[in-house]
Amino acid sequence: MADKNLSVAFIGTGIMGAPIAGHILDAGYSVRVFTRTKSKAAGLIERGAAWAESAEAAVEDADVVFTMVGYPQEVEEIYLAGDGLLATSKPGAYLIDLTTSSPELARDIAEAAEVSGRHAFDCPVTGGESGAIAGTLTLIVGATERDIEPVREVLECFSSNIFCFGGAGKGQAAKLANQVALASSMVGMADAMAFAQQSGLDLEQTRQMICGGTGKSGAMEQLAPKALDGDYKPGFMVQHFLKDLGLALQVAEEKEIALPGCDTAFTLYDMLDAIGGARLGTQAITLLYQEEADSVAAGLDWSLYTSQHEEDEECGCGCGHDHGHDHECGCGHDHGEDHECCGGHGHGEDHECCCGNHGA
Repeated sequence: MADKNLSVAFIGTGIMGAPIAGHILDAGYSVRVFTRTKSKAAGLIERGAAWAESAEAAVEDADVVFTMVGYPQEVEEIYLAGDGLLATSKPGAYLIDLTTSSPELARDIAEAAEVSGRHAFDCPVTGGESGAIAGTLTLIVGATERDIEPVREVLECFSSNIFCFGGAGKGQAAKLANQVALASSMVGMADAMAFAQQSGLDLEQTRQMICGGTGKSGAMEQLAPKALDGDYKPGFMVQHFLKDLGLALQVAEEKEIALPGCDTAFTLYDMLDAIGGARLGTQAITLLYQEEADSVAAGLDWSLYTSQHEEDEECGCGCGHDHGHDHECGCGHDHGEDHECCGGHGHGEDHECCCGNHGA
């Protein structure tokens, strides 16, 4: 199958999807695109991609189908609904989900695909918007090397590394492991920059020093410079990172694993989401450590956040929203009445969350 006569369908042309589809198009493949907001595909259409009026129309004749949507519920609907991709794609098609989603859902899709005569595997990516634009993403595949061989050349159009983890859902699990590592790195970066600022240090010099030693991380190398410049444009949105961390915490709870670093990061990003930061880049976590004027300038509103969570009105998950008694928090699991903030540390009734900022 590895030839330029393959027809490709691409569903979801957002921050990451559009440049990925562009690389496939540039490699000489015929590409048909669909996304909910047609304007997001305008650049691809101008470059020669065909527009489809629906996902079903996009995939009906495609040999390879890529999907990159936002949330697991969207993945489930687009694949498993009665008129979803498993029903409307042609037999023998390869269905490749690039979304970071649920390992269990990925297994369900792969199993259903084989029953219906299609081939499906999870293939979440890492590398952010910059990696998508450069075509240097790392692909994290829930399949074997043999499984992906027929479509390897297409995958190589937009990647520099491909890791095959051998089975359906394992790509998603591996991607969540990456996000768990990133979560602690993001908190560490924000902590370090706040500490340096309060110590009167030159922040860029401090960042360079850290990047030259054992404190180095992708967060410090790639995202701290944006934060220092006041650039909170999303390469990866807060709301999507929060989704990923929630998925990881859900799996961890099922496996009875404690992830205090991830839990702390979830609490902070949930707070950032609650005060209006959902569509900012993940580097906006640093705003939680800044003066309120800086947060307001970036479009945040601390009045949206309620620091005291009354048991009868709020969920206790740290998001600051009233969800009612039966709400489960954004990570997808119920912490119960005794759930505490920021990685499981109890501080008493008068404690403000670990950013030290702005109770209602």
